[in-house]
Amino acid sequence: MSIKIQKDFVFESAIHFEGSFLINLYELTLHMTVETDDMREQNIAMERINYFLANHVENHIWVSTEEKKALEAYQKANIPILEIPEEPFDQIIGMILLLKINAITEGKLSVTNIIFGSKLTNNIKFNTSDEEAEALFAGKFWWTNSTPTTAYVRHSNKKEKVVKLFREDNWNDLGLSWKEAEND
Repeated sequence: MSIKIQKDFVFESAIHFEGSFLINLYELTLHMTVETDDMREQNIAMERINYFLANHVENHIWVSTEEKKALEAYQKANIPILEIPEEPFDQIIGMILLLKINAITEGKLSVTNIIFGSKLTNNIKFNTSDEEAEALFAGKFWWTNSTPTTAYVRHSNKKEKVVKLFREDNWNDLGLSWKEAEND
């Protein structure tokens, strides 16, 4: 199936930028191609997007990997972190979200491009394609993983204790797996 669809989302997240905690309102438009004829799979793919944005992006903070002290401070304060490899500029966040959404929809819907902007950028919107995002941010990261996970497992310096920075949701437990649950 080659139907083109689009969907708009609005959500709040914070960013850590130049030593400051800034709350931001984001607007996101996804341009997608439906890749499955199965209506149930289409609905589940869209519900995965909704769940991910509402539970793993909304009310979280975007922080560059380079900001070690800030990451540690937010972690200690139990503020949910979205760690990314660069400063949290809108175009970077948009590319990361495009890749994550494509990962969690697992080929049932494909985001071909994203239009992304925020209040902090005076509603300037960036239009980015999946090819551009993949060229910059491909690899094995949380944003290319098909689970709802949004963070890394980090080893602490103190006796190499493992510190988990995310809750371990999975699509089966959320009722968002591709296969219907079997009735006993």
